[in-house]
Amino acid sequence: MASSKTPRPAKNKPATEVAAIFDSYPPTVRAKLLQLRDIILTTAAATDGVGPITETLKWSEPAYLTEKTKAGSTIRLGWKAKFPEQYAMYFNCQTTLVDTFRTLFPEMTFEGNRALVFQQEQPVPTAAVKHCVELALTYHLNKKNHAKQAKAVTRG
Repeated sequence: MASSKTPRPAKNKPATEVAAIFDSYPPTVRAKLLQLRDIILTTAAATDGVGPITETLKWSEPAYLTEKTKAGSTIRLGWKAKFPEQYAMYFNCQTTLVDTFRTLFPEMTFEGNRALVFQQEQPVPTAAVKHCVELALTYHLNKKNHAKQAKAVTRG
């Protein structure tokens, strides 16, 4: 169920309600998820067209949105007690993002067409995750640019 709280812009520290979710995770998982959060925020800041990131809760999990620019697709971070050794980065399953990630990084673990799955005992593959995050944060922007390029080709 989506949060009814007003989303807040992401800063160095998570918003209070998001921080409470991070604090509820076991310490090892929390550290990994905060590392993913940092990758999202630093990638957003370094990527043209993304704009400010809104950090909020969706389905009681930390979520990151390009609310102002609408340039990207929402990214969520999560951990499930049912699979304590894993944590994940979730994407909208109605996009082609995870299929693209699977093609680019076949060595990574995926959950259907909605998530990158990580093992607690393994280091975060930072470079690959950064690339995936950049693609997610520019998903709609890239779709618009591809549509403009296609129109220009058909007119030319």
